[in-house]
Amino acid sequence: MRTSQRWDPESCYRAVKSRDRRFDGVFYTAVRTTGIYCRPSCPARTPAFANVSFHASPAAAQAAGFRACKRCLPDATPGSPDWDVAATAAGRAMRLIADGVVDREGVAGVARRVGYTPRHLSRLLVAELGAGPLALARAKRAQTARVLIETTDLSYADIAFAAGFASVRQFNDTVREVYAASPTDLRGRRGGRRTTGAVTMRLAVRTPFAGRALLAFLAHHLVPGVETAGPGWYARTLDLPHGPGTVRLDVDDAAEPGETAFATATFALHDLRDTAAAVERARRLVDADCDPLAVADHLAGDPVVGPLVRATPGLRVPGQVDGDEVAVRTVIGQQVSVVGACTVTGRIVAAHGRPVDSDIPGLTHLFPDAATLAAVDPESLPMPRARGRAVVALCAALASGAVALDRGPDRDAVRGSLLALPGIGPWTADYVAMRALGHPDVFLPTDVGVRQALTRLGQNPAAVVAASDAWRPWRSYALMHLWNTLMPAMAPASSNEED
Repeated sequence: MRTSQRWDPESCYRAVKSRDRRFDGVFYTAVRTTGIYCRPSCPARTPAFANVSFHASPAAAQAAGFRACKRCLPDATPGSPDWDVAATAAGRAMRLIADGVVDREGVAGVARRVGYTPRHLSRLLVAELGAGPLALARAKRAQTARVLIETTDLSYADIAFAAGFASVRQFNDTVREVYAASPTDLRGRRGGRRTTGAVTMRLAVRTPFAGRALLAFLAHHLVPGVETAGPGWYARTLDLPHGPGTVRLDVDDAAEPGETAFATATFALHDLRDTAAAVERARRLVDADCDPLAVADHLAGDPVVGPLVRATPGLRVPGQVDGDEVAVRTVIGQQVSVVGACTVTGRIVAAHGRPVDSDIPGLTHLFPDAATLAAVDPESLPMPRARGRAVVALCAALASGAVALDRGPDRDAVRGSLLALPGIGPWTADYVAMRALGHPDVFLPTDVGVRQALTRLGQNPAAVVAASDAWRPWRSYALMHLWNTLMPAMAPASSNEED
């Protein structure tokens, strides 16, 4: 992981002098003379080199006694893309902290999922990110609270608990310390807008952002009852820690390189305590922390995928709101078309999913959880018997914790656990790694869609596959560009005979 603590301070300062937006969210600049910290692209006058220090996270800057800049709002930037590229223990822990695991299970819960003791995890996070898990969770709560204060008319008590604070007093004290303003000051300065039973937030994403292509992929894989979509939007149900919810995402293309764009997410939640978890899962779904310029710099000169990268800048790898769901849907979709897989999955949802009330037409059920499907007779599932047994075995492993898809364990360990299950081969394990674990460097050499795309491009599939290591560490994005050429006839849910 490239944290600022491992960077040459002079390199960081050059990025600050040039106001390079590519480094927003990668490191933060603290100014001793003003007591504030900023994103590298802050439009304020560049401070003297002797007066600045660089920090790997907002929590590290806050722990050092700095408050957030009111002009550039540094905590509103997308997260560091290095967390997914390197996938170190610190990066995996950050994903869990952003999902609210510290608030629900404490530091011990995060440490258990990552596979370390709480003390060792704290040492790792301080070394990598400049702050321990409690400070990182506090910074995340403060950022969620600020967005809710400025964009909704929720009461301050509701905002406090929605952001994960234990009390209104803790909420007030933290907001004053981090932003040097009271909640009333923040709301008065920006002005909340009326909400009607929903929470609307803007999800920061780096540009360019191919939002329409992302929507096209999600719309092509809709499971009836769980998902629905329309022009410019996608919606789905959410199975959250404290109850059900829904999210509607309104996205569009954003072409200006190096800027920060926003996808609008409207949440309807059974329990406001799930706000932070719902936001993090929506961010994962749209691959909000991707650095598209780094991807393009690496792939744009390639003779095969380079023209595709230039034609659709900012293409994302669609993520997930629940890793278990991705794995189950992937196994159901083995050796069948996307349409067929969605139809079968919709029947399973109708039979075993929990009904939900929603104001969004078409959203009727939560996706069945692993424990529910683990108890189903595989003979009763609408698919070949061997695949039904594979689905039930997978769900049993997920329900028992033998396989965990919450981004906590090491990716290679998860892949090995999946391959040990009956009916799961390399295609399925790798597709799950790409979608559920956010792996940016997955390629599926046996995929039918890959071969079709390469043939359409006039390439020799065998030769291109043999040379695909040149696309590392962004092979998942190269794969998406190949699949994108097949839309709307894309068929990545068909995993070939190996599974």
